[in-house]
Amino acid sequence: MSDLTYEFKLEVKASEIDDLNHVNNINYLNWVQLAANKHWKELSNSKIDEKYVWVVLRHEIDYFQPAFINETILVKTWVGSSYGVKSERFVEIRRNDELLAKAKTIWCLLDKVLMKPVRIPSEILQILKVKEV
Repeated sequence: MSDLTYEFKLEVKASEIDDLNHVNNINYLNWVQLAANKHWKELSNSKIDEKYVWVVLRHEIDYFQPAFINETILVKTWVGSSYGVKSERFVEIRRNDELLAKAKTIWCLLDKVLMKPVRIPSEILQILKVKEV
């Protein structure tokens, strides 16, 4: 598991509210994707991005509390284990100290030209600061 975390805040917009007057579940998934993309941009470089691309194999999301319009939300992410062609990423979505949702995503690394799975190379494991299992 990585000890590197990435976090950012966002404000809940009116367009993210559903008929129950709270954030629709699809927006949590959007925030999970946004967290992964923002964190990867911080970690990666153009040399790596020219060779590889990540795709999602699986999302798991647990919802605990609703979020509401105009609330400030903290989104925190980190990388878990990496093995073969796969890497785990975790996301927590909080309002203050209250956990609203948490997610685990399994990502697969692809060769960007061939669009085929490729074993995660040491250059990526090093920037993720994880050990392959």
